[in-house]
Amino acid sequence: MHDIPGAWRRAARGAGLLTDDGVPIPTIFAEMSALAQQTGAINLGQGFPDEDGPAEILEAARAAIANGVNQYPPGRGIPDLRLAVAEHQRRFYGLDLDSDRHVLITAGATEALSSTLLALIDSSDDEVVVFEPYYDSYAACVALAGARLVTVPLAWPDFRPDLDRLRDAVTDRTRVILVNDPHNPTGAVFDDEVRAELVRLAIEHDAIIVGDEVYEHLTFDGHRHRPLATLPGAWERTLTISSAAKTFSVTGWKIGWVTGPAALVDAVLAVKQFLTYVNGAPFQPAVATALRLPDSFFTGIATTLEHKRDLLQDGLRTAGFDVAPSRGSYFVVADAAPLGATDAAAFCRELPARAGVVPIPLTAFVSDAARAEYATLVRFAACKRTEVLADAAARLAALR
Repeated sequence: MHDIPGAWRRAARGAGLLTDDGVPIPTIFAEMSALAQQTGAINLGQGFPDEDGPAEILEAARAAIANGVNQYPPGRGIPDLRLAVAEHQRRFYGLDLDSDRHVLITAGATEALSSTLLALIDSSDDEVVVFEPYYDSYAACVALAGARLVTVPLAWPDFRPDLDRLRDAVTDRTRVILVNDPHNPTGAVFDDEVRAELVRLAIEHDAIIVGDEVYEHLTFDGHRHRPLATLPGAWERTLTISSAAKTFSVTGWKIGWVTGPAALVDAVLAVKQFLTYVNGAPFQPAVATALRLPDSFFTGIATTLEHKRDLLQDGLRTAGFDVAPSRGSYFVVADAAPLGATDAAAFCRELPARAGVVPIPLTAFVSDAARAEYATLVRFAACKRTEVLADAAARLAALR
């Protein structure tokens, strides 16, 4: 395949999945998940829950299938789901959306992201600013769209950006500022000063803000998420992306959405309609049901995951890791240097045999130039059953 020309090379190279001689390689997620299967290790690498979502939304999907909701839905998504998304944004954030103009349903947040970047990037001179480490599809999508990725480092252990470096990164060449908050892979939640500066810079340089907010309901320690779109001056230049996957533990359904000003949403639709066109007809009414669950559901999932985070963090500390505070998302980042690690990828590949647990090296989420800054950091997923996390903690204790 390495002899075949095409845009796939840009995407693979952007994601760090192309060798020096042009051969594509699998993602670290595929590699580590396969290693977990081969060894029987507990997979705390890939971020998917090991429990199903609420029974009422599973039943809603079954009922939709039984009642014939099995053909193409409307291109923007079924009206009731678009309405439920608008209701959700008003209920939790005070945003008043027109469900016919400001909401677009997508094949998960990943398609929402790729459609957005392909729609908004216009030339090879355009730049997309992201925080590093970054979700791996960001670099691939930016490269596929032909733009330049500009990174702002998040430093151990609090993973807060240096505002001077952020100001240096955002220029008149910046087309998009892409902000994942709560942040994968670090678990960071950005404070008001950082958020306000992001909006100020976007206004100053006429950039578009894209907020990846898939972990919006999974924040800890009393923090309540607020979209960047709610900040003064932000709405008219902000697209907000989220999905059902993480909130409702239905990662395989692939139902996401983009919300924002009509002109920006229409631009995304112009690209999205030629990717998947539409998707997930029977899952769309089920997600509408999910978004209308009572407040107690949303507070409950955060409380449950916060307890799991605490259990995992305590187990990692007992095993000898240094642990960064996780304030949101599915993930906990730990430093394996106290255990003698010098290379996170090598440490992760060895850990199934040493302790029967699989994590992901944080170097999988950074550019080659930044690998040394994150050389011994490892990401663990807390989105598993309590008994699984307890078992993992007991296994990791053997490292001491």
